[in-house]
Order: sequence, then structure tokens, then C-alpha cells
Amino acid sequence: MNELPLPLMVSSGFLPSRNLLETLIHISNQVLSMEKLPFLQVKNISTMVRRIKILSSLFEEIQESSSTALLPPSSILCLTELFSVIRKVKLLIGSCKESSSLWNLMQTELVSNQFHALMKEMEKALDILPLRLLHVTVDTKEQVELLLKQAKRADLFIDPREIQKREEILQLMANINCDKNSKNQGFIDFRRMKDTMSSVGLRSSLDYEEEISKLEAEAEKQAGTGGLIAISNINSLISLISLSKAAILEEEHLMIKQILKQPAPMSARADQCSLCYSVVPDIPDEFRCPISLDLMRDPVIIASGHTYDRNSIAQWINSGHHTCPKSGQRLIHMALIPNYALKSLIHQWCLENNIPITEPTLSPSDSEGSSSSKIKNCDKAIDYISATKAATDAVKMTAEFLVGKLATGSPDIQRQAAYELRLLAKTGMDNRRIIAESGAIPFLMTLLCSRDPRIQENAVTALLNLSIHENNKILIMSAGVIDSLIEVLQCGKTMEARENAAAAIFSLSVIDEYKVIIGARTRAIPALVGLLEEGTTAGKKDAAIALFNLAVYDANRPSIVLAGAVPLLINLLMDDKAGITDDALAVLALVLGCNEGLQALRKSRILVPLLVDLLRFGSSKGKDHSITLLLGLCKDSGEEVAGKLLMNPRSIPSLQSLSADGSLRARRKADAFLRLLNRCCSQSQ
Repeated sequence: MNELPLPLMVSSGFLPSRNLLETLIHISNQVLSMEKLPFLQVKNISTMVRRIKILSSLFEEIQESSSTALLPPSSILCLTELFSVIRKVKLLIGSCKESSSLWNLMQTELVSNQFHALMKEMEKALDILPLRLLHVTVDTKEQVELLLKQAKRADLFIDPREIQKREEILQLMANINCDKNSKNQGFIDFRRMKDTMSSVGLRSSLDYEEEISKLEAEAEKQAGTGGLIAISNINSLISLISLSKAAILEEEHLMIKQILKQPAPMSARADQCSLCYSVVPDIPDEFRCPISLDLMRDPVIIASGHTYDRNSIAQWINSGHHTCPKSGQRLIHMALIPNYALKSLIHQWCLENNIPITEPTLSPSDSEGSSSSKIKNCDKAIDYISATKAATDAVKMTAEFLVGKLATGSPDIQRQAAYELRLLAKTGMDNRRIIAESGAIPFLMTLLCSRDPRIQENAVTALLNLSIHENNKILIMSAGVIDSLIEVLQCGKTMEARENAAAAIFSLSVIDEYKVIIGARTRAIPALVGLLEEGTTAGKKDAAIALFNLAVYDANRPSIVLAGAVPLLINLLMDDKAGITDDALAVLALVLGCNEGLQALRKSRILVPLLVDLLRFGSSKGKDHSITLLLGLCKDSGEEVAGKLLMNPRSIPSLQSLSADGSLRARRKADAFLRLLNRCCSQSQ
């Protein structure tokens, strides 16, 4: 609901009260009717709402008793101040409700101070309220006087439970960093993490996604105000939530899988030994090493993206094998990357099922004292450097965990893992680098051929986000992803998948070497031209920009013309809704450089009048491209085009205007053009 406007105020005399009172009652009811209040600042919010409820009764009683009366200026001033306070309360509660819960938790002292400041503003307004001059009941007067006394005695309240929750969040972030160096390497208490997140309202997958979106919005806001330290902390929170979401969803999946399993039948004559063995639960397939088929104690990820127990895969590699045992893929490196997220889940499962855990042997340098000192250091509040490192480690753990799900999971798990990687790669160059280093690119490439539209869409969008990192462009092209991207661009299962494939090709074509490689693929340019005709506004723009990048390489220009791009681009110049006039002009200006492009442009009957109009009404870039096109069309036997320009009454004024007010480059071209037309005019006479 929209707020009612404040009544107009005059400097002296008595004022009608109805408009002001209606405004106060309206905004008070808005505050009282707020649903799903925040999980934080509970006491401050409830206290403020309770006091506004008392004031609402006061406003209603004044309104009823003053239908024909007038209020004195002193009460008008006080009520106006109360309107300002209640409006600020509404905005503050709305901010707590709509913004990130975790960020509000980190700022709990600041938010509490804001509530306390509003309480003091309310006290000042009530202090000058002339209750004796108002026609209200004794009971209402007593309630308002009591409210004033409470407001005067009100102290700043910071909820100790919120401070405790914040410490738990900081501790979780610290554990991600320090558990890799402690005795319980890689172990994170996901049950505690789940409970902590639940206490601030994060209970479902949708809650996690909304929280990440809110944190990203807060990061953009902080970036606009120069809050670099705040951005670092927000990125740490995003990484923690991403890890928490991925791990908790996997934990739930494993629990469901365990429930659905039928217990193995037991013989009535089973002996003591078999009975003892039957109480040991089946090892989940995800926790077995593909080589030994035993429970993994130290899972590691190899270059192919598959996870093995360290001892088993080390023996395999040391025996001279340089391929992945599961996929047969040749390994581009022999590094063994710890899969901390999976190790934590295995550790948790072992504890829940009373299975002994064999810890890795400590090296001589790892004394008991040094290990305990590391753990003790983790009990301290993390500083910004450790927060950043914790964020990086969390992203690494999450990426390794999700890549493992891409490699071995069911279609449902692959769909979810691809979606999580898509979100993780959406922000931060470090995130994109870490995901690529975790081996995600080859697995995302295989998912481009999936029959599931959502899997394909998530995979292509994840690759698009990864391609923004410069080094990832090399990895994507080296993996042979370009052919699969072209396939999705041409016949993807959803329009969004096709358009994101075009955007990925645009991103890759920034590198000159890849302009040649992509242009040499016979289906690439026709597929982009097809999207130029069929895509949404965003898709047409992606296709036009990708064609522009490819047209920078001379050899690609005839292919663009032969694919039918020129008439489509000219038609888009007339489509205001498409919003890609400048991009279409940029491509046309480049294809003008080849003979095929020049001939195709001269065939158009509507191009020259359009360009003349764009000289007057186009953007600065549009004017530059338009004058470039007109000048190119008039050169080398372009008398016919020059004649059309001379016959158009708007041509000369448009060129003269551009010569006077255009960019330096446009002014030079406009002057040259005017001289050219002058020569043509003289020759014709």
C-alpha cells in the first residue's frame, strides 16, 4: 500500500486534524500488519510495534473526538514528528525483513543502535504532546504517559543470543580454514551448521538462494560506497552459505537413500558373528573408493574430476598409469586434490554409525602441542585476512564437492550440482578460477548434450560465467567445448540455453586467436544469425555482439554476409523494442569492409534514409557508425547512393549538424562526406 501524503502545514493558527490523523493511522496500521517479521532484532521490533499500537489507539481516539474540532499547533507539530518516527520504524523493520539475515547479524550493534535512536526520537515527540488539550479518555492518557516514561528509561538493547549466533557463524568460517591443519582434518560439523543457519531463517534450498541473492545485492551496495572490507566479509558469508547448502542437501539426499534401502534379510539361524556383522550399515556408494570398493578414509580428486581414496589412486599412479581408472581419460596432471567436503560427510557418517575412524599419520613436525595451539587459535575471532582465506577454502571445498556430483551423481543430482556451480561462478574471479581448477569444465561440457533442458541450461550458463575469467577461456577452448556450445546455440532445448551459448561464444571470441577458430566452424556464424532472427531482445544483442567480435577478423566477414545477416541487421535498425541499434550498426560497418558486404548493403532500399535519420537522432556511437557506413557506400562507384542523399532534404542539414557537434572522428568524416557530395553535385551539373 502507498503511504498517504503529509498534510500541508501553515506557519500559525489552528489546523484541521483529519488529514494528518488519517496519515498517522494509515502508517501505524502498515507497521502493525507486517507479516513474517525478521528472525533477528526480535525484542527491539516487538517493543517498537507494541508502542506504535498504543499510539495508534491514541490517533484513532483523537480522530473520533475531533471531527468538528481543531487541534492546536503544538499538537500538530508533535503528531508530525511522530509520523516521521513511525515512518522510519516501518523502513527499518522492512530493511531487516528484506535484507540479508546474516549481514544483519554481523551488523547487530548498528541495527540495535538505530532502533534505540528511533526510541529517543519518539520520546522527544511525546514529551511535547499536550495531552491535557486533547479530547482523549483518562485510560489513553495514562497509557501514553506510561509509554513516555518507558521511552525515557529505555536503554540500548543488544540481544546476547544474536551475539552468540554471530560468534557461531564466525566459528564455522574459522573451522573451514583451520580444520585442514588440525587433527580432525576436513571435518566440519554440518549438523551444527544446519542448526545455526536454521536459527536465522535459512531452512530450505529456496531460503539459501534468496540469502545469497540478498548478500550479492548488499555487496553491490557496499561497492558503491567504497566498503572494501565489508565486501570481503560478505563474500566470505556467500562462500559459507554455498558450502552449507551443498553439503546439507547432500546429507539429506543420503538420509533419504538410507531410508529407502531395504534391510538385508537375516537368517533365523544366524550365528553370533553374522548377527554382529548385520548391525554395521551398508556403506553408501558415494563413500566407496572406485578402486578398492572400501570406505574412503582420505578422498582426493584427480585431474579427471573423479574421487578416489588417496592410497588406492597413489598406488595406481605410482605403478605407471597416467589415466583415470574410472573414465580412462588421460590425466593432464598428477596432483591429488583433497575432497574436504566429502571427507567431512564420511567422517560424520562414521560417527553416527559408531564406525572407527583411522586418522592420517602425523608427520614428525606435527607435534601434539602445535596441533592444539592451532585449534586454540581458531577459537579467536577471525580477522579479515583469515576470513578471505576461509572464503577461498570454502569455495574450493564446495567446487570439489559439486564436481564430484557432476561426475557420479544421478540426473537429479547433476542438475542440482550444475545449478550450484552456475550460482557459484556468477560472482568473483577467484570463484571462477577455483571452479575451473577443480575440474568442472570437462564435466559441464558433457552435460551440454543432456536431454534434460534444465541440466543443459545450467551447464551452458555455468560455462558462460566461467569464461569471463581470462585463463578459463584457454581451458574451455582446450577442452573442445566450442563444438558443443555451437550445437546448443543451434538447437538448444530452451531459448535461454541458446542465448547463453551465444554469450559464451562472444566471451571466448574476445581473444583474437579464437575468432579464427570459431569462424572456421561452418555452423557457428549461421547459428548466430539464426538467433539474431529468433531470439529475445537479450538474445539478439548477444548474437549481434558475438558477430561483431567475429567480424573483426577479415576472413569471417563474407561468411556473415552469406549467412543472411545484413537484411536482418538492417531490419533491427527499425526495431525500437530490440534496443540493439548501435550493435547492429557496428556489425554492418565491419562487413562493409568486404566486397560481399558492400554489395549486400547497396541492395537495400531503406538503409540510406535510415542512416540519415540516425545522423540526427542516433546515439554518439550510432552517429559514428552511420557516417562510416554512408561514406563507405558512396566510395568506389557509389554515385547512386550519393544521388539518393542529394535528393533527401534531411541529408545536408544532418551532415552539417554532425560536422559541428559530433565527435572528432565523426566531424572529420562528415566534412569529407560534404566535400564528396559537393563534387558529385558539381559533376552532375
